[in-house]
Amino acid sequence: MQTSENGIAFIKRNEGFSSAVYVDNGKQAVGYGHDLLPGESFPNGVSLDEADLLLRKDLASRFEPAVNSLIPPTCTQNQFDALCDFAYNLGAADLAVMMSHGWDEVPQQIPRWCYKHVNGQVVRDPGLANRRTAEVDLFNS
Repeated sequence: MQTSENGIAFIKRNEGFSSAVYVDNGKQAVGYGHDLLPGESFPNGVSLDEADLLLRKDLASRFEPAVNSLIPPTCTQNQFDALCDFAYNLGAADLAVMMSHGWDEVPQQIPRWCYKHVNGQVVRDPGLANRRTAEVDLFNS
C-alpha cells in the first residue's frame, strides 16, 4: 500500500511546515519534518513543493515499507495512513514496538505514545496526545 493524498495531507497538518532548517528532538529537520540526511544542506530553506517532495520520498523509502511489513491483508487505507503518520512522527522502530501487541490492540496502543522527556522527567505532551487521538480516529474511520 501507499499513503493516500488524504494521508499525506494528514501528515502535513500534524507536522506543520517550516521553510527553514530547525532542530527537532536533537536532529536537524526542514519542511514537513524531514530529517536531514548526511550531506544534505538547505541553507536557503525549502519551498512548499520541495517539502512535499521530501515528505513523499521519505514515505516511499522509509515509512511505507515499514508499515507494509507489519500490516495484515485486511488493512484499510485509513488504517494505513494513520500508521504512516505514527511512523513518520516516531520512527519505524517505535511503530514495530507499538504493533507488537497485535493488530486488534492498535487503537488502544497508539494513545500510549504521547510522552516525552523534559528536564529528565517523562511527561505527557498535549500536542502528541492530540496527534495520537487523531490517528486513532483516522484508524477507526
